[in-house]
Amino acid sequence: FTHNKNTSELFDVIAARLNKYNAVFVFDEIDKAEDYDFLYLILQKIHNKSVVILTNFKDFVGDIDMRIRSRLVPEMLEFKPYDEVETKGIIEQRIGYAFVDGVWEADAITKVVERAHEAHDLRVGLYLLHEAGLSAEEMSSKTITAEHVMMAIAKLNEFQIKDSTELADETQKILAVIKKQKTERKIGDLYQAFIDESGSKISYKTFTRKIAKLQEGNFIKVRKTEGGIEGNTKFISYNSQTKTLDEF
Repeated sequence: FTHNKNTSELFDVIAARLNKYNAVFVFDEIDKAEDYDFLYLILQKIHNKSVVILTNFKDFVGDIDMRIRSRLVPEMLEFKPYDEVETKGIIEQRIGYAFVDGVWEADAITKVVERAHEAHDLRVGLYLLHEAGLSAEEMSSKTITAEHVMMAIAKLNEFQIKDSTELADETQKILAVIKKQKTERKIGDLYQAFIDESGSKISYKTFTRKIAKLQEGNFIKVRKTEGGIEGNTKFISYNSQTKTLDEF
């Protein structure tokens, strides 16, 4: 137990223990962190260590402070999205775990694979397996057909990928600003509204990255325009019609 210690002093206690060993730090979804001072402390004060950072954004390293980046010197390893063949293999494996052999028709599997691959999210495929199975059961069907999958796809549009409480604090604040708007707003106007309301100093580039994350989770609707009076821009509005995909 430690008492009456600030962050730096507390980290010194941690470092004193870890420096007796070799240490490995793994940070999943590092982009959710509000700041990265803890990385600087690790890089500066832990002697024998490896640091593994997982992020959805290729430009993450470019956005962090130079004093951290110069010490981090990362080796990049990119995990590319599953291609359609890989997606099909995973979906068929899950079908083997959850369903009686032969109950899925081939064209029904194809539709599940296509939708999951299009979304770049296997949870979409798992959701469709679950819902198509329920639809077939409700209709007393001995096989799961493409029709059952289409019924599941119709429900899919009602769901978000994650609950908003799983978002980083700053991203939640951006979502709150969007939710307050009566109509769709230009992304530039939303950025200014967020800065004015929150006092945040995030860059426009970071803001657009967080908007992309909200769109990916189906929290917002994004309409793009090209040319015309408005030029090339994005209009953002809150998606009030969704539930969380993880609920199923």
